[in-house]
Order: sequence, then C-alpha cells, then structure tokens
Amino acid sequence: MNAKLPRTRLVLGMTAGLATVALATGVGAAQAQQDRKPQPPAAAQAVVQTSVLGVDAATRAAQAALDAAEKEGQRITVAVIDRSGDVRVLLKGDGAGPQTEESAKRKAFTAVSFGQPTSALAKNAQGDGPTIRDIPGTLFLGGGVPVAANGGPIAGIGVGGAPSGDLDEKFAAAGLRAIGELR
Repeated sequence: MNAKLPRTRLVLGMTAGLATVALATGVGAAQAQQDRKPQPPAAAQAVVQTSVLGVDAATRAAQAALDAAEKEGQRITVAVIDRSGDVRVLLKGDGAGPQTEESAKRKAFTAVSFGQPTSALAKNAQGDGPTIRDIPGTLFLGGGVPVAANGGPIAGIGVGGAPSGDLDEKFAAAGLRAIGELR
C-alpha cells in the first residue's frame, strides 16, 4: 500500500495544480470581461439624434414675427424651416405680396443652413465668380435668423415682404425672442 501512496500524492498534486491554474485563468478571463465596456450593436452606432423645433414653438415664433410686422403696418410672410429644409410653419399676412412666400422660405433655409443671420451672410455672397449665392434655394438678403439648440442650428425663421431686409430681420428676431433660448 505504501507504493500507491506516492502515486496518489502525485495525482492529487497534479489535480490540485490544474485546478489552481484553471481557477486563475477563469478569474483572469472574467476580470478581462468586466474591464471591457459593452459595445452597442453596429446599427446603433450609425444612429444620429438631432433636435427639432416643435410645431408649437415654430407657430409662436411665426406669430410673433407677424404681429411685430403688423404693428408697424408691414405686410409680410413668415416661414419657419427645419434643419432638413422642410417647412414647419408658414404664415402669410393679409395683403402680403406673392413673392413674399418664396423669399421668406429661402431666407429661413439660408439661415438654418449656415447657422447665421442672412444679413451677415450677404457680405460673403459678394464678388465676381462663384460664391455661396450660387447654392440653390438660398437667398442672401436680410430677413433670416437661425434658431439654435445644443450648440447648433435646428431651424430658421425667414421673413419676406417689408421694404428692407433690415425690417424683415427685425421681425424675424422678434419671432426668435418669442421662443427664447433653446437647449
């Protein structure tokens, strides 16, 4: 029986050694799994969320711009355009000319596209040769202001119909003030 004892010890020692190695490897692998942050599926990485100006806020902005113009006896059209270039709200005041709708939409589109008032952009549209004025759908006359949230433009308010771009922009700014600072 004494001859079997060393062999038993050897088998028990090897088994204990293998168990220790297996345990250590398992713990290490488990720790490595915990250290890795879970990655979202590839499809989720391709999704981008953007802010959108709600229809209630867009309507308040357009109405405020129209009211400001009517107080001064001006007949205008107000357009609120989203970041995609789609019309959210369009208000055509009584007596506004037929050209005012297109003018208001293009000013709003320009303001949201470039994230600046159209009066500021008009300076960049000057000169010979190709300029930003050549981009389809834009209009570089005063009267368009961007609406920003979370650090970027989400909509544009455009006004057309007053005798000057300065007045159009004044009325668009009144619309912007009506909805306040967005986040």
